[in-house]
Amino acid sequence: MSKSFERYQKRKLISSYFSVVLSIGLVLFLLGILGLLVLNTKKMADHFKEQITVSVFLKENAKEVEVDQLQKSLAMAEYTKTATYVSKEEAAEQHSADIGENFIDFLGYNPLKNSIDVQLNADFVSPEQIEEIATEISKKNYVDEVSYDKPLVGLLSDNVKKISFWILVASAIFTFIAVLLINSSIRLSIYSKRFIIKTMQMVGATKIFIRRPFIWTNIKLGMLGALIALIGLGAVLFYLDSNFTEFNLLQDSTVIILLFVGVFVLGVLISLISTYFATQRFLNLRTDELYY
Repeated sequence: MSKSFERYQKRKLISSYFSVVLSIGLVLFLLGILGLLVLNTKKMADHFKEQITVSVFLKENAKEVEVDQLQKSLAMAEYTKTATYVSKEEAAEQHSADIGENFIDFLGYNPLKNSIDVQLNADFVSPEQIEEIATEISKKNYVDEVSYDKPLVGLLSDNVKKISFWILVASAIFTFIAVLLINSSIRLSIYSKRFIIKTMQMVGATKIFIRRPFIWTNIKLGMLGALIALIGLGAVLFYLDSNFTEFNLLQDSTVIILLFVGVFVLGVLISLISTYFATQRFLNLRTDELYY
């Protein structure tokens, strides 16, 4: 009979530990995913900003040396990521491929102009900065026109600001929820041992002596949950990096290491603090209050 009861108690204890580890691991995994999103928000925004192209159209009488100097000066400018010369013949071929027919045969001539396509560094992609750059380039007497998608630039800048703000708000809310969930799981685990805590206290054990095994046990559970979360986070990270190579998620290893360390430390700290206050609560209860 006693062996059967011991096995039952052991299974119950393992089940309790398993639920704590699982809840900690799941919450930390979701928190890590959100952290990954926060850390890479700027990188993703920069990727889309750098797709914006500023086209510098040249006059027909522009000299080759002038065009060459302009391209080199644009390529060396701090705001430039790439500067590519596109002849009107190349532009015509690309346009014909886009529309699916040769428009030159229909018109009888090529109306397009030679141009230099400039892709800007993300830090300079804003309506004000691009307008300044376009105005400066337009001052060249052999430049016919500087063209870019103004509505798209404005929309992109506004959306990046809004998305960044709401991601930060969501991160704060979710972090608070994560702390509450982990705290609830640990408190529920300690609640099942409230009579053991009170018995130890009644035979003269100090609060520090009673708290110590609970704290160490739940720190270990927090570490195990954090490791499970990190394994899942690593798998997701490698999957995203393999399928979305343009974002280079694994390129900044320092940020990834800091994220992993942060998730691990957070799991340990929440477990430590939650266990301390949960055991303190039951230590301060009167015996008759343990039944409620």
